[in-house]
Amino acid sequence: MTRRHITAPIVAIAALAMTVIGPTAPAGAAVPDVALRWAYLMKRSLNVAPQTAVYRKQLATQQVAVKARAAEMATAQTADNAARARLATATTADRAARSRVAAAQKARLAAKQELGRAEKLKPRNQAAVNRARTALAAANGAVNLRTKEAQRVAANLAAHTAAANAAAATLRTATGAWNAAGAAVADTQQKIVALGNAAGLAAMASKISKDVVTQVRPGFTVADTTQVYGVTVHKAVAVPFKRMVDDAKAAGIAISAGGFRTKERQIELRKINGCPDIWTAPASSCRVPTAIPGRSLHELGLAVDITSGGKTINSKTPAFAWLSTHAAAYGFVNLPSEAWHWSITGG
Repeated sequence: MTRRHITAPIVAIAALAMTVIGPTAPAGAAVPDVALRWAYLMKRSLNVAPQTAVYRKQLATQQVAVKARAAEMATAQTADNAARARLATATTADRAARSRVAAAQKARLAAKQELGRAEKLKPRNQAAVNRARTALAAANGAVNLRTKEAQRVAANLAAHTAAANAAAATLRTATGAWNAAGAAVADTQQKIVALGNAAGLAAMASKISKDVVTQVRPGFTVADTTQVYGVTVHKAVAVPFKRMVDDAKAAGIAISAGGFRTKERQIELRKINGCPDIWTAPASSCRVPTAIPGRSLHELGLAVDITSGGKTINSKTPAFAWLSTHAAAYGFVNLPSEAWHWSITGG
């Protein structure tokens, strides 16, 4: 797929997501293409299963239709064959009837000629003339009989010709319907293939997650964020995060999170969490691991600190167990040292 073909749908997806999910800050710099592509891949990944189910249900119905159309076509083919056979018989009968008419007309001509010769004989032989006249009358009767017979056979031929034409038209219609049903099956099968598989699409998104961070950071503004159930996150992750919260709830796990925070808030947290130095000390040196300002994914809205029941989760909570099994499907990876911290890179 070309970049042009990718960008259009992912821009549309991002715009729609922002409209549906929640308010955003005033317009700012455009979200980098790589972030839009990550969102697009995750959107597709999350929609594979439900969309595949829709297509498979549709496919099953279409396959039943193909069998029905095939049966109709077979019936039409049988009828067409029978109609053609009857037409062939009628055509043969018509040729034979025409031949009999021609033979009768030839015999009548001969009878006329014989009568003419008898009438010209000298001396006149009345008996011969009478025989010739009787023969001509018989010949005329034969011509009339054969003509009427030929007319009946011709009418029968016309009826069988019309029936054969109708049978052929029915067969064409049935064949067209069968072809159309088959094409619909092929189209749906192609759509299922085109959907890809959820794991593969999520893996593709994961491969570019670090590029997302790298390209988002330089031009990031608060305008690049939106809210999902009161949690501020980057627009690119809004749809997957919402789906994760919704699906967790459906599984009986209520989760929320702390998402985006400003650089100023990150500095405050470094102080609160007792980091030896705000700008240089590693996150692990703080009482609660806290990234150096300017390096935290929270500052980009690409990380969330998960809570459940109003409390920060730990590795023993049901929420952590559920996330450990399912979060990757939504593009979120855990930072091993912090059970509550989930981001698109795991950093």
